[in-house]
Amino acid sequence: MKSLAGTSGLIRLILRRDRIVLPLWIILLTAISVSYVKQYGDLFPTPDSRVKYASNAGFITLYGELSGSTLGEFVTWRLGFVPVMVGLISLLTVIRHTRVEEETGRRELLGATVVGRHAQLAAALTSTLGANVVLAVLLALGMHSQNLPLAGSVAIGIEYAGAGFLFAGVGAVAAQLTASSGTARGIAIGVLGAAYVLRAAGDTSAHTNGPLAWLSYISPIGWAQQIHPYAENRWWLGLAILAVTVLLVVVAVNLAVRRDVGAGLLPDRLGPADGTIGSPLALAWRLHRGLLVAWTAGFALLGLLFGGVAKGVGDMMRDDPTIQEMFRRMGGAAGLIDSFLAGVMLLVGLIASAYAVQATLRMRVEESSGRVEPVLATATSRWQWAASHLVFSLLGPAVALLAAGVTQGLAYGLAIGDVGGQLPRMIGAALVQLPAVWVLAAFAIAIFGFVPQASMVSWAGPAVCIVIGLVSAGVATAPWIRDISPFTHLPSLPGGPVSVGPLVVLLAIALAVGLAGLVGLRRRDLPA
Repeated sequence: MKSLAGTSGLIRLILRRDRIVLPLWIILLTAISVSYVKQYGDLFPTPDSRVKYASNAGFITLYGELSGSTLGEFVTWRLGFVPVMVGLISLLTVIRHTRVEEETGRRELLGATVVGRHAQLAAALTSTLGANVVLAVLLALGMHSQNLPLAGSVAIGIEYAGAGFLFAGVGAVAAQLTASSGTARGIAIGVLGAAYVLRAAGDTSAHTNGPLAWLSYISPIGWAQQIHPYAENRWWLGLAILAVTVLLVVVAVNLAVRRDVGAGLLPDRLGPADGTIGSPLALAWRLHRGLLVAWTAGFALLGLLFGGVAKGVGDMMRDDPTIQEMFRRMGGAAGLIDSFLAGVMLLVGLIASAYAVQATLRMRVEESSGRVEPVLATATSRWQWAASHLVFSLLGPAVALLAAGVTQGLAYGLAIGDVGGQLPRMIGAALVQLPAVWVLAAFAIAIFGFVPQASMVSWAGPAVCIVIGLVSAGVATAPWIRDISPFTHLPSLPGGPVSVGPLVVLLAIALAVGLAGLVGLRRRDLPA
């Protein structure tokens, strides 16, 4: 077919460009998942201890319902957040190799050669879906090597790959809707977030015999988890997920033929007849406001979710020393519920670091698209232009974290009848994450300032911190590994002692690295 001409060459190009990132996330997710078998097998050796640990509304909200008491079922349940990560990586990969290529003009350049109209989309989907298949195979082999049943090991591979397939399709559709890669990412990530919230609300309602259990069955994340590896091994759900993926791809292809290259189906909103943007900060506000509103709303929802289930966590944790020890590793030891809330707030801080990096990399988008040159042709200096964006990459996460702290404090305070006491504690626990968030933002600034072509490496910071947080939350980890993450140096709030020293050091590192990046930006050339 002429429309697919050149697909094989584009696949080779994608694999070459992602030769480091693609194997890295496959190996990391496989290694983390396989390592959980022994780690959690040692922590919870009996079926009773596993069921007792998992039968709590707080954990069900985070990971879903436990399908059974065997070690394989328990490990699959504890890894319930990993399919969300697989879906996120998949949708970002598809958007990067479709919409970003159009936004930067490379797609039009390739289109002048012997490349069909649908070749770029086909290559992006083939590469992403192939990576998910490799992940599934390696995961199945790895889990089976830990003496887990082969059928269940294949099923958990299908669960991971199914989540990746579905959201690769979501990313393909989102890439057709808008001319902006940032907006496309926002749409796709919004769908992913909604799927996770629907699954969490549905499973929590089912656990408490509530009326909203059906929500899990309309969530793509819920579909993948309903495969129930090592239990029923519902293979047919894998076929259903594949059918939905094919439907999404068909929709994306049909949408692609209805638009011009470089354009999106959603019309751009026309600006006013007379210019109203009078400063770099006003322009930055116009560019960042949608992202800020979306992230803030998401964080507020997370706060409500976690604050609402916090009260029930203490009832289970007080009776099991093993669980108490695990939560002390996650957060402050002053109180078991405080430990849970501190662990939750650590997760929220890790997510906020991703927002900080995304907002920082908006400067790279403006530069690579050529829009920064007209701005700098005015009386605006590079420092002023960069500072206008950094207002949002530094203060934007603060606003989002504040929203999470406020809603979590209100939800938990209302549950225990102490809003006045819990609200300031939750706000403090949220805002104390900022020094670590700013450190990762500063490294993104430094990479953009000195090596702009490698700006995507900035995502390695949040990724590494999330991996360290996931592993060290459940098992004892070497101190030097934990110390890599700036989040491990933060006070464990609420409930833990506050030490000013680490916060000052993190702020100093963020300031020094960020200023160095701005100096690099000031001295380097802009692309022609």
